[in-house]
Amino acid sequence: MAAGSLPEMAVNTKLRAAFTLVAGLGLAGCGAMLTSPLPVTPPDAASAPQAPAPLPPESARLAAYYQRVEDGLLVQGLLRTDGGGPDVPYSARQLAETFEQIALFEEYTTSGNRLVARRNKSNLQRWRDPVVMRVSFGASVPADQQQRDSDAVNAYARRLARATGHPVRSARSGANFNVLILNEAERRTIGPLMRRLLPGISDAAVESAVNMPRSTYCAVYAIAPGGKGEFSGAVAIIRGEHPDLLRLSCIHEELAQGLGLGNDSPSARPSIFNDDEEFGLLTTMDEQMLSILYDRRLTPGMTAETARPIIRDIAAELTGGSS
Repeated sequence: MAAGSLPEMAVNTKLRAAFTLVAGLGLAGCGAMLTSPLPVTPPDAASAPQAPAPLPPESARLAAYYQRVEDGLLVQGLLRTDGGGPDVPYSARQLAETFEQIALFEEYTTSGNRLVARRNKSNLQRWRDPVVMRVSFGASVPADQQQRDSDAVNAYARRLARATGHPVRSARSGANFNVLILNEAERRTIGPLMRRLLPGISDAAVESAVNMPRSTYCAVYAIAPGGKGEFSGAVAIIRGEHPDLLRLSCIHEELAQGLGLGNDSPSARPSIFNDDEEFGLLTTMDEQMLSILYDRRLTPGMTAETARPIIRDIAAELTGGSS
């Protein structure tokens, strides 16, 4: 995603990244409760309210930086939360073409032992089994922030279920989609946990999470074993240092991308899947793309060529046939 002309950021700096990793290995144990040598805790674990511990110096500096970023985006009229309106109309054709760009292409590919930004064609990918989300936090994330974020994920899971018509819920155990909200030092120790949650995840993907640059705000990693286009596990990583709106924006984008809308496009509007940061929260168009993705007329593994006429029919139905 591209930022505006902020003092400490270059135009076209990548703000968020979504990675979809396809592995040919099974995911035994992926639904287990989240355990780790990292002090990661569910929000209900605290026995009594406690004064928040001061952030480590590095996280404090990042928090100040990301607050400036959010402030700068808001000053420019970006990070909209209105879901789109009369100023951003779109047709059935635009919806279908945007869906194809977002769902049937990927942002990243593996080159050697690194993930690199390179747009590639992809077959349709989505979840077959019910999606169970669990949000967990690094120990340095304040308790009041944990509660806000936990409530946000719970509410958003319900919204995603309505948009997709697919079972999506949050729970304290049995998760196959783990949402980790961590501060800097905690995220750097995340490698063993990621390997446990997503068996078969590539070294390149783990390295990208452990050594996430400041310009990457959040990421999601989803795994589809066997090349069938069916996700069976995902991990979203969101920086705990973000201010509230930027953090909520990460939750909205990464959890939706982890359901199968894995790419970004400069022509996607009104949409969160656009690096221009105009929209911070899921839009009406995004909900319609999720509806298309989980429509029973489409099946995991479909190519763009096979899916295209079906996508156009569904898009026309969703928009009342406008062209």
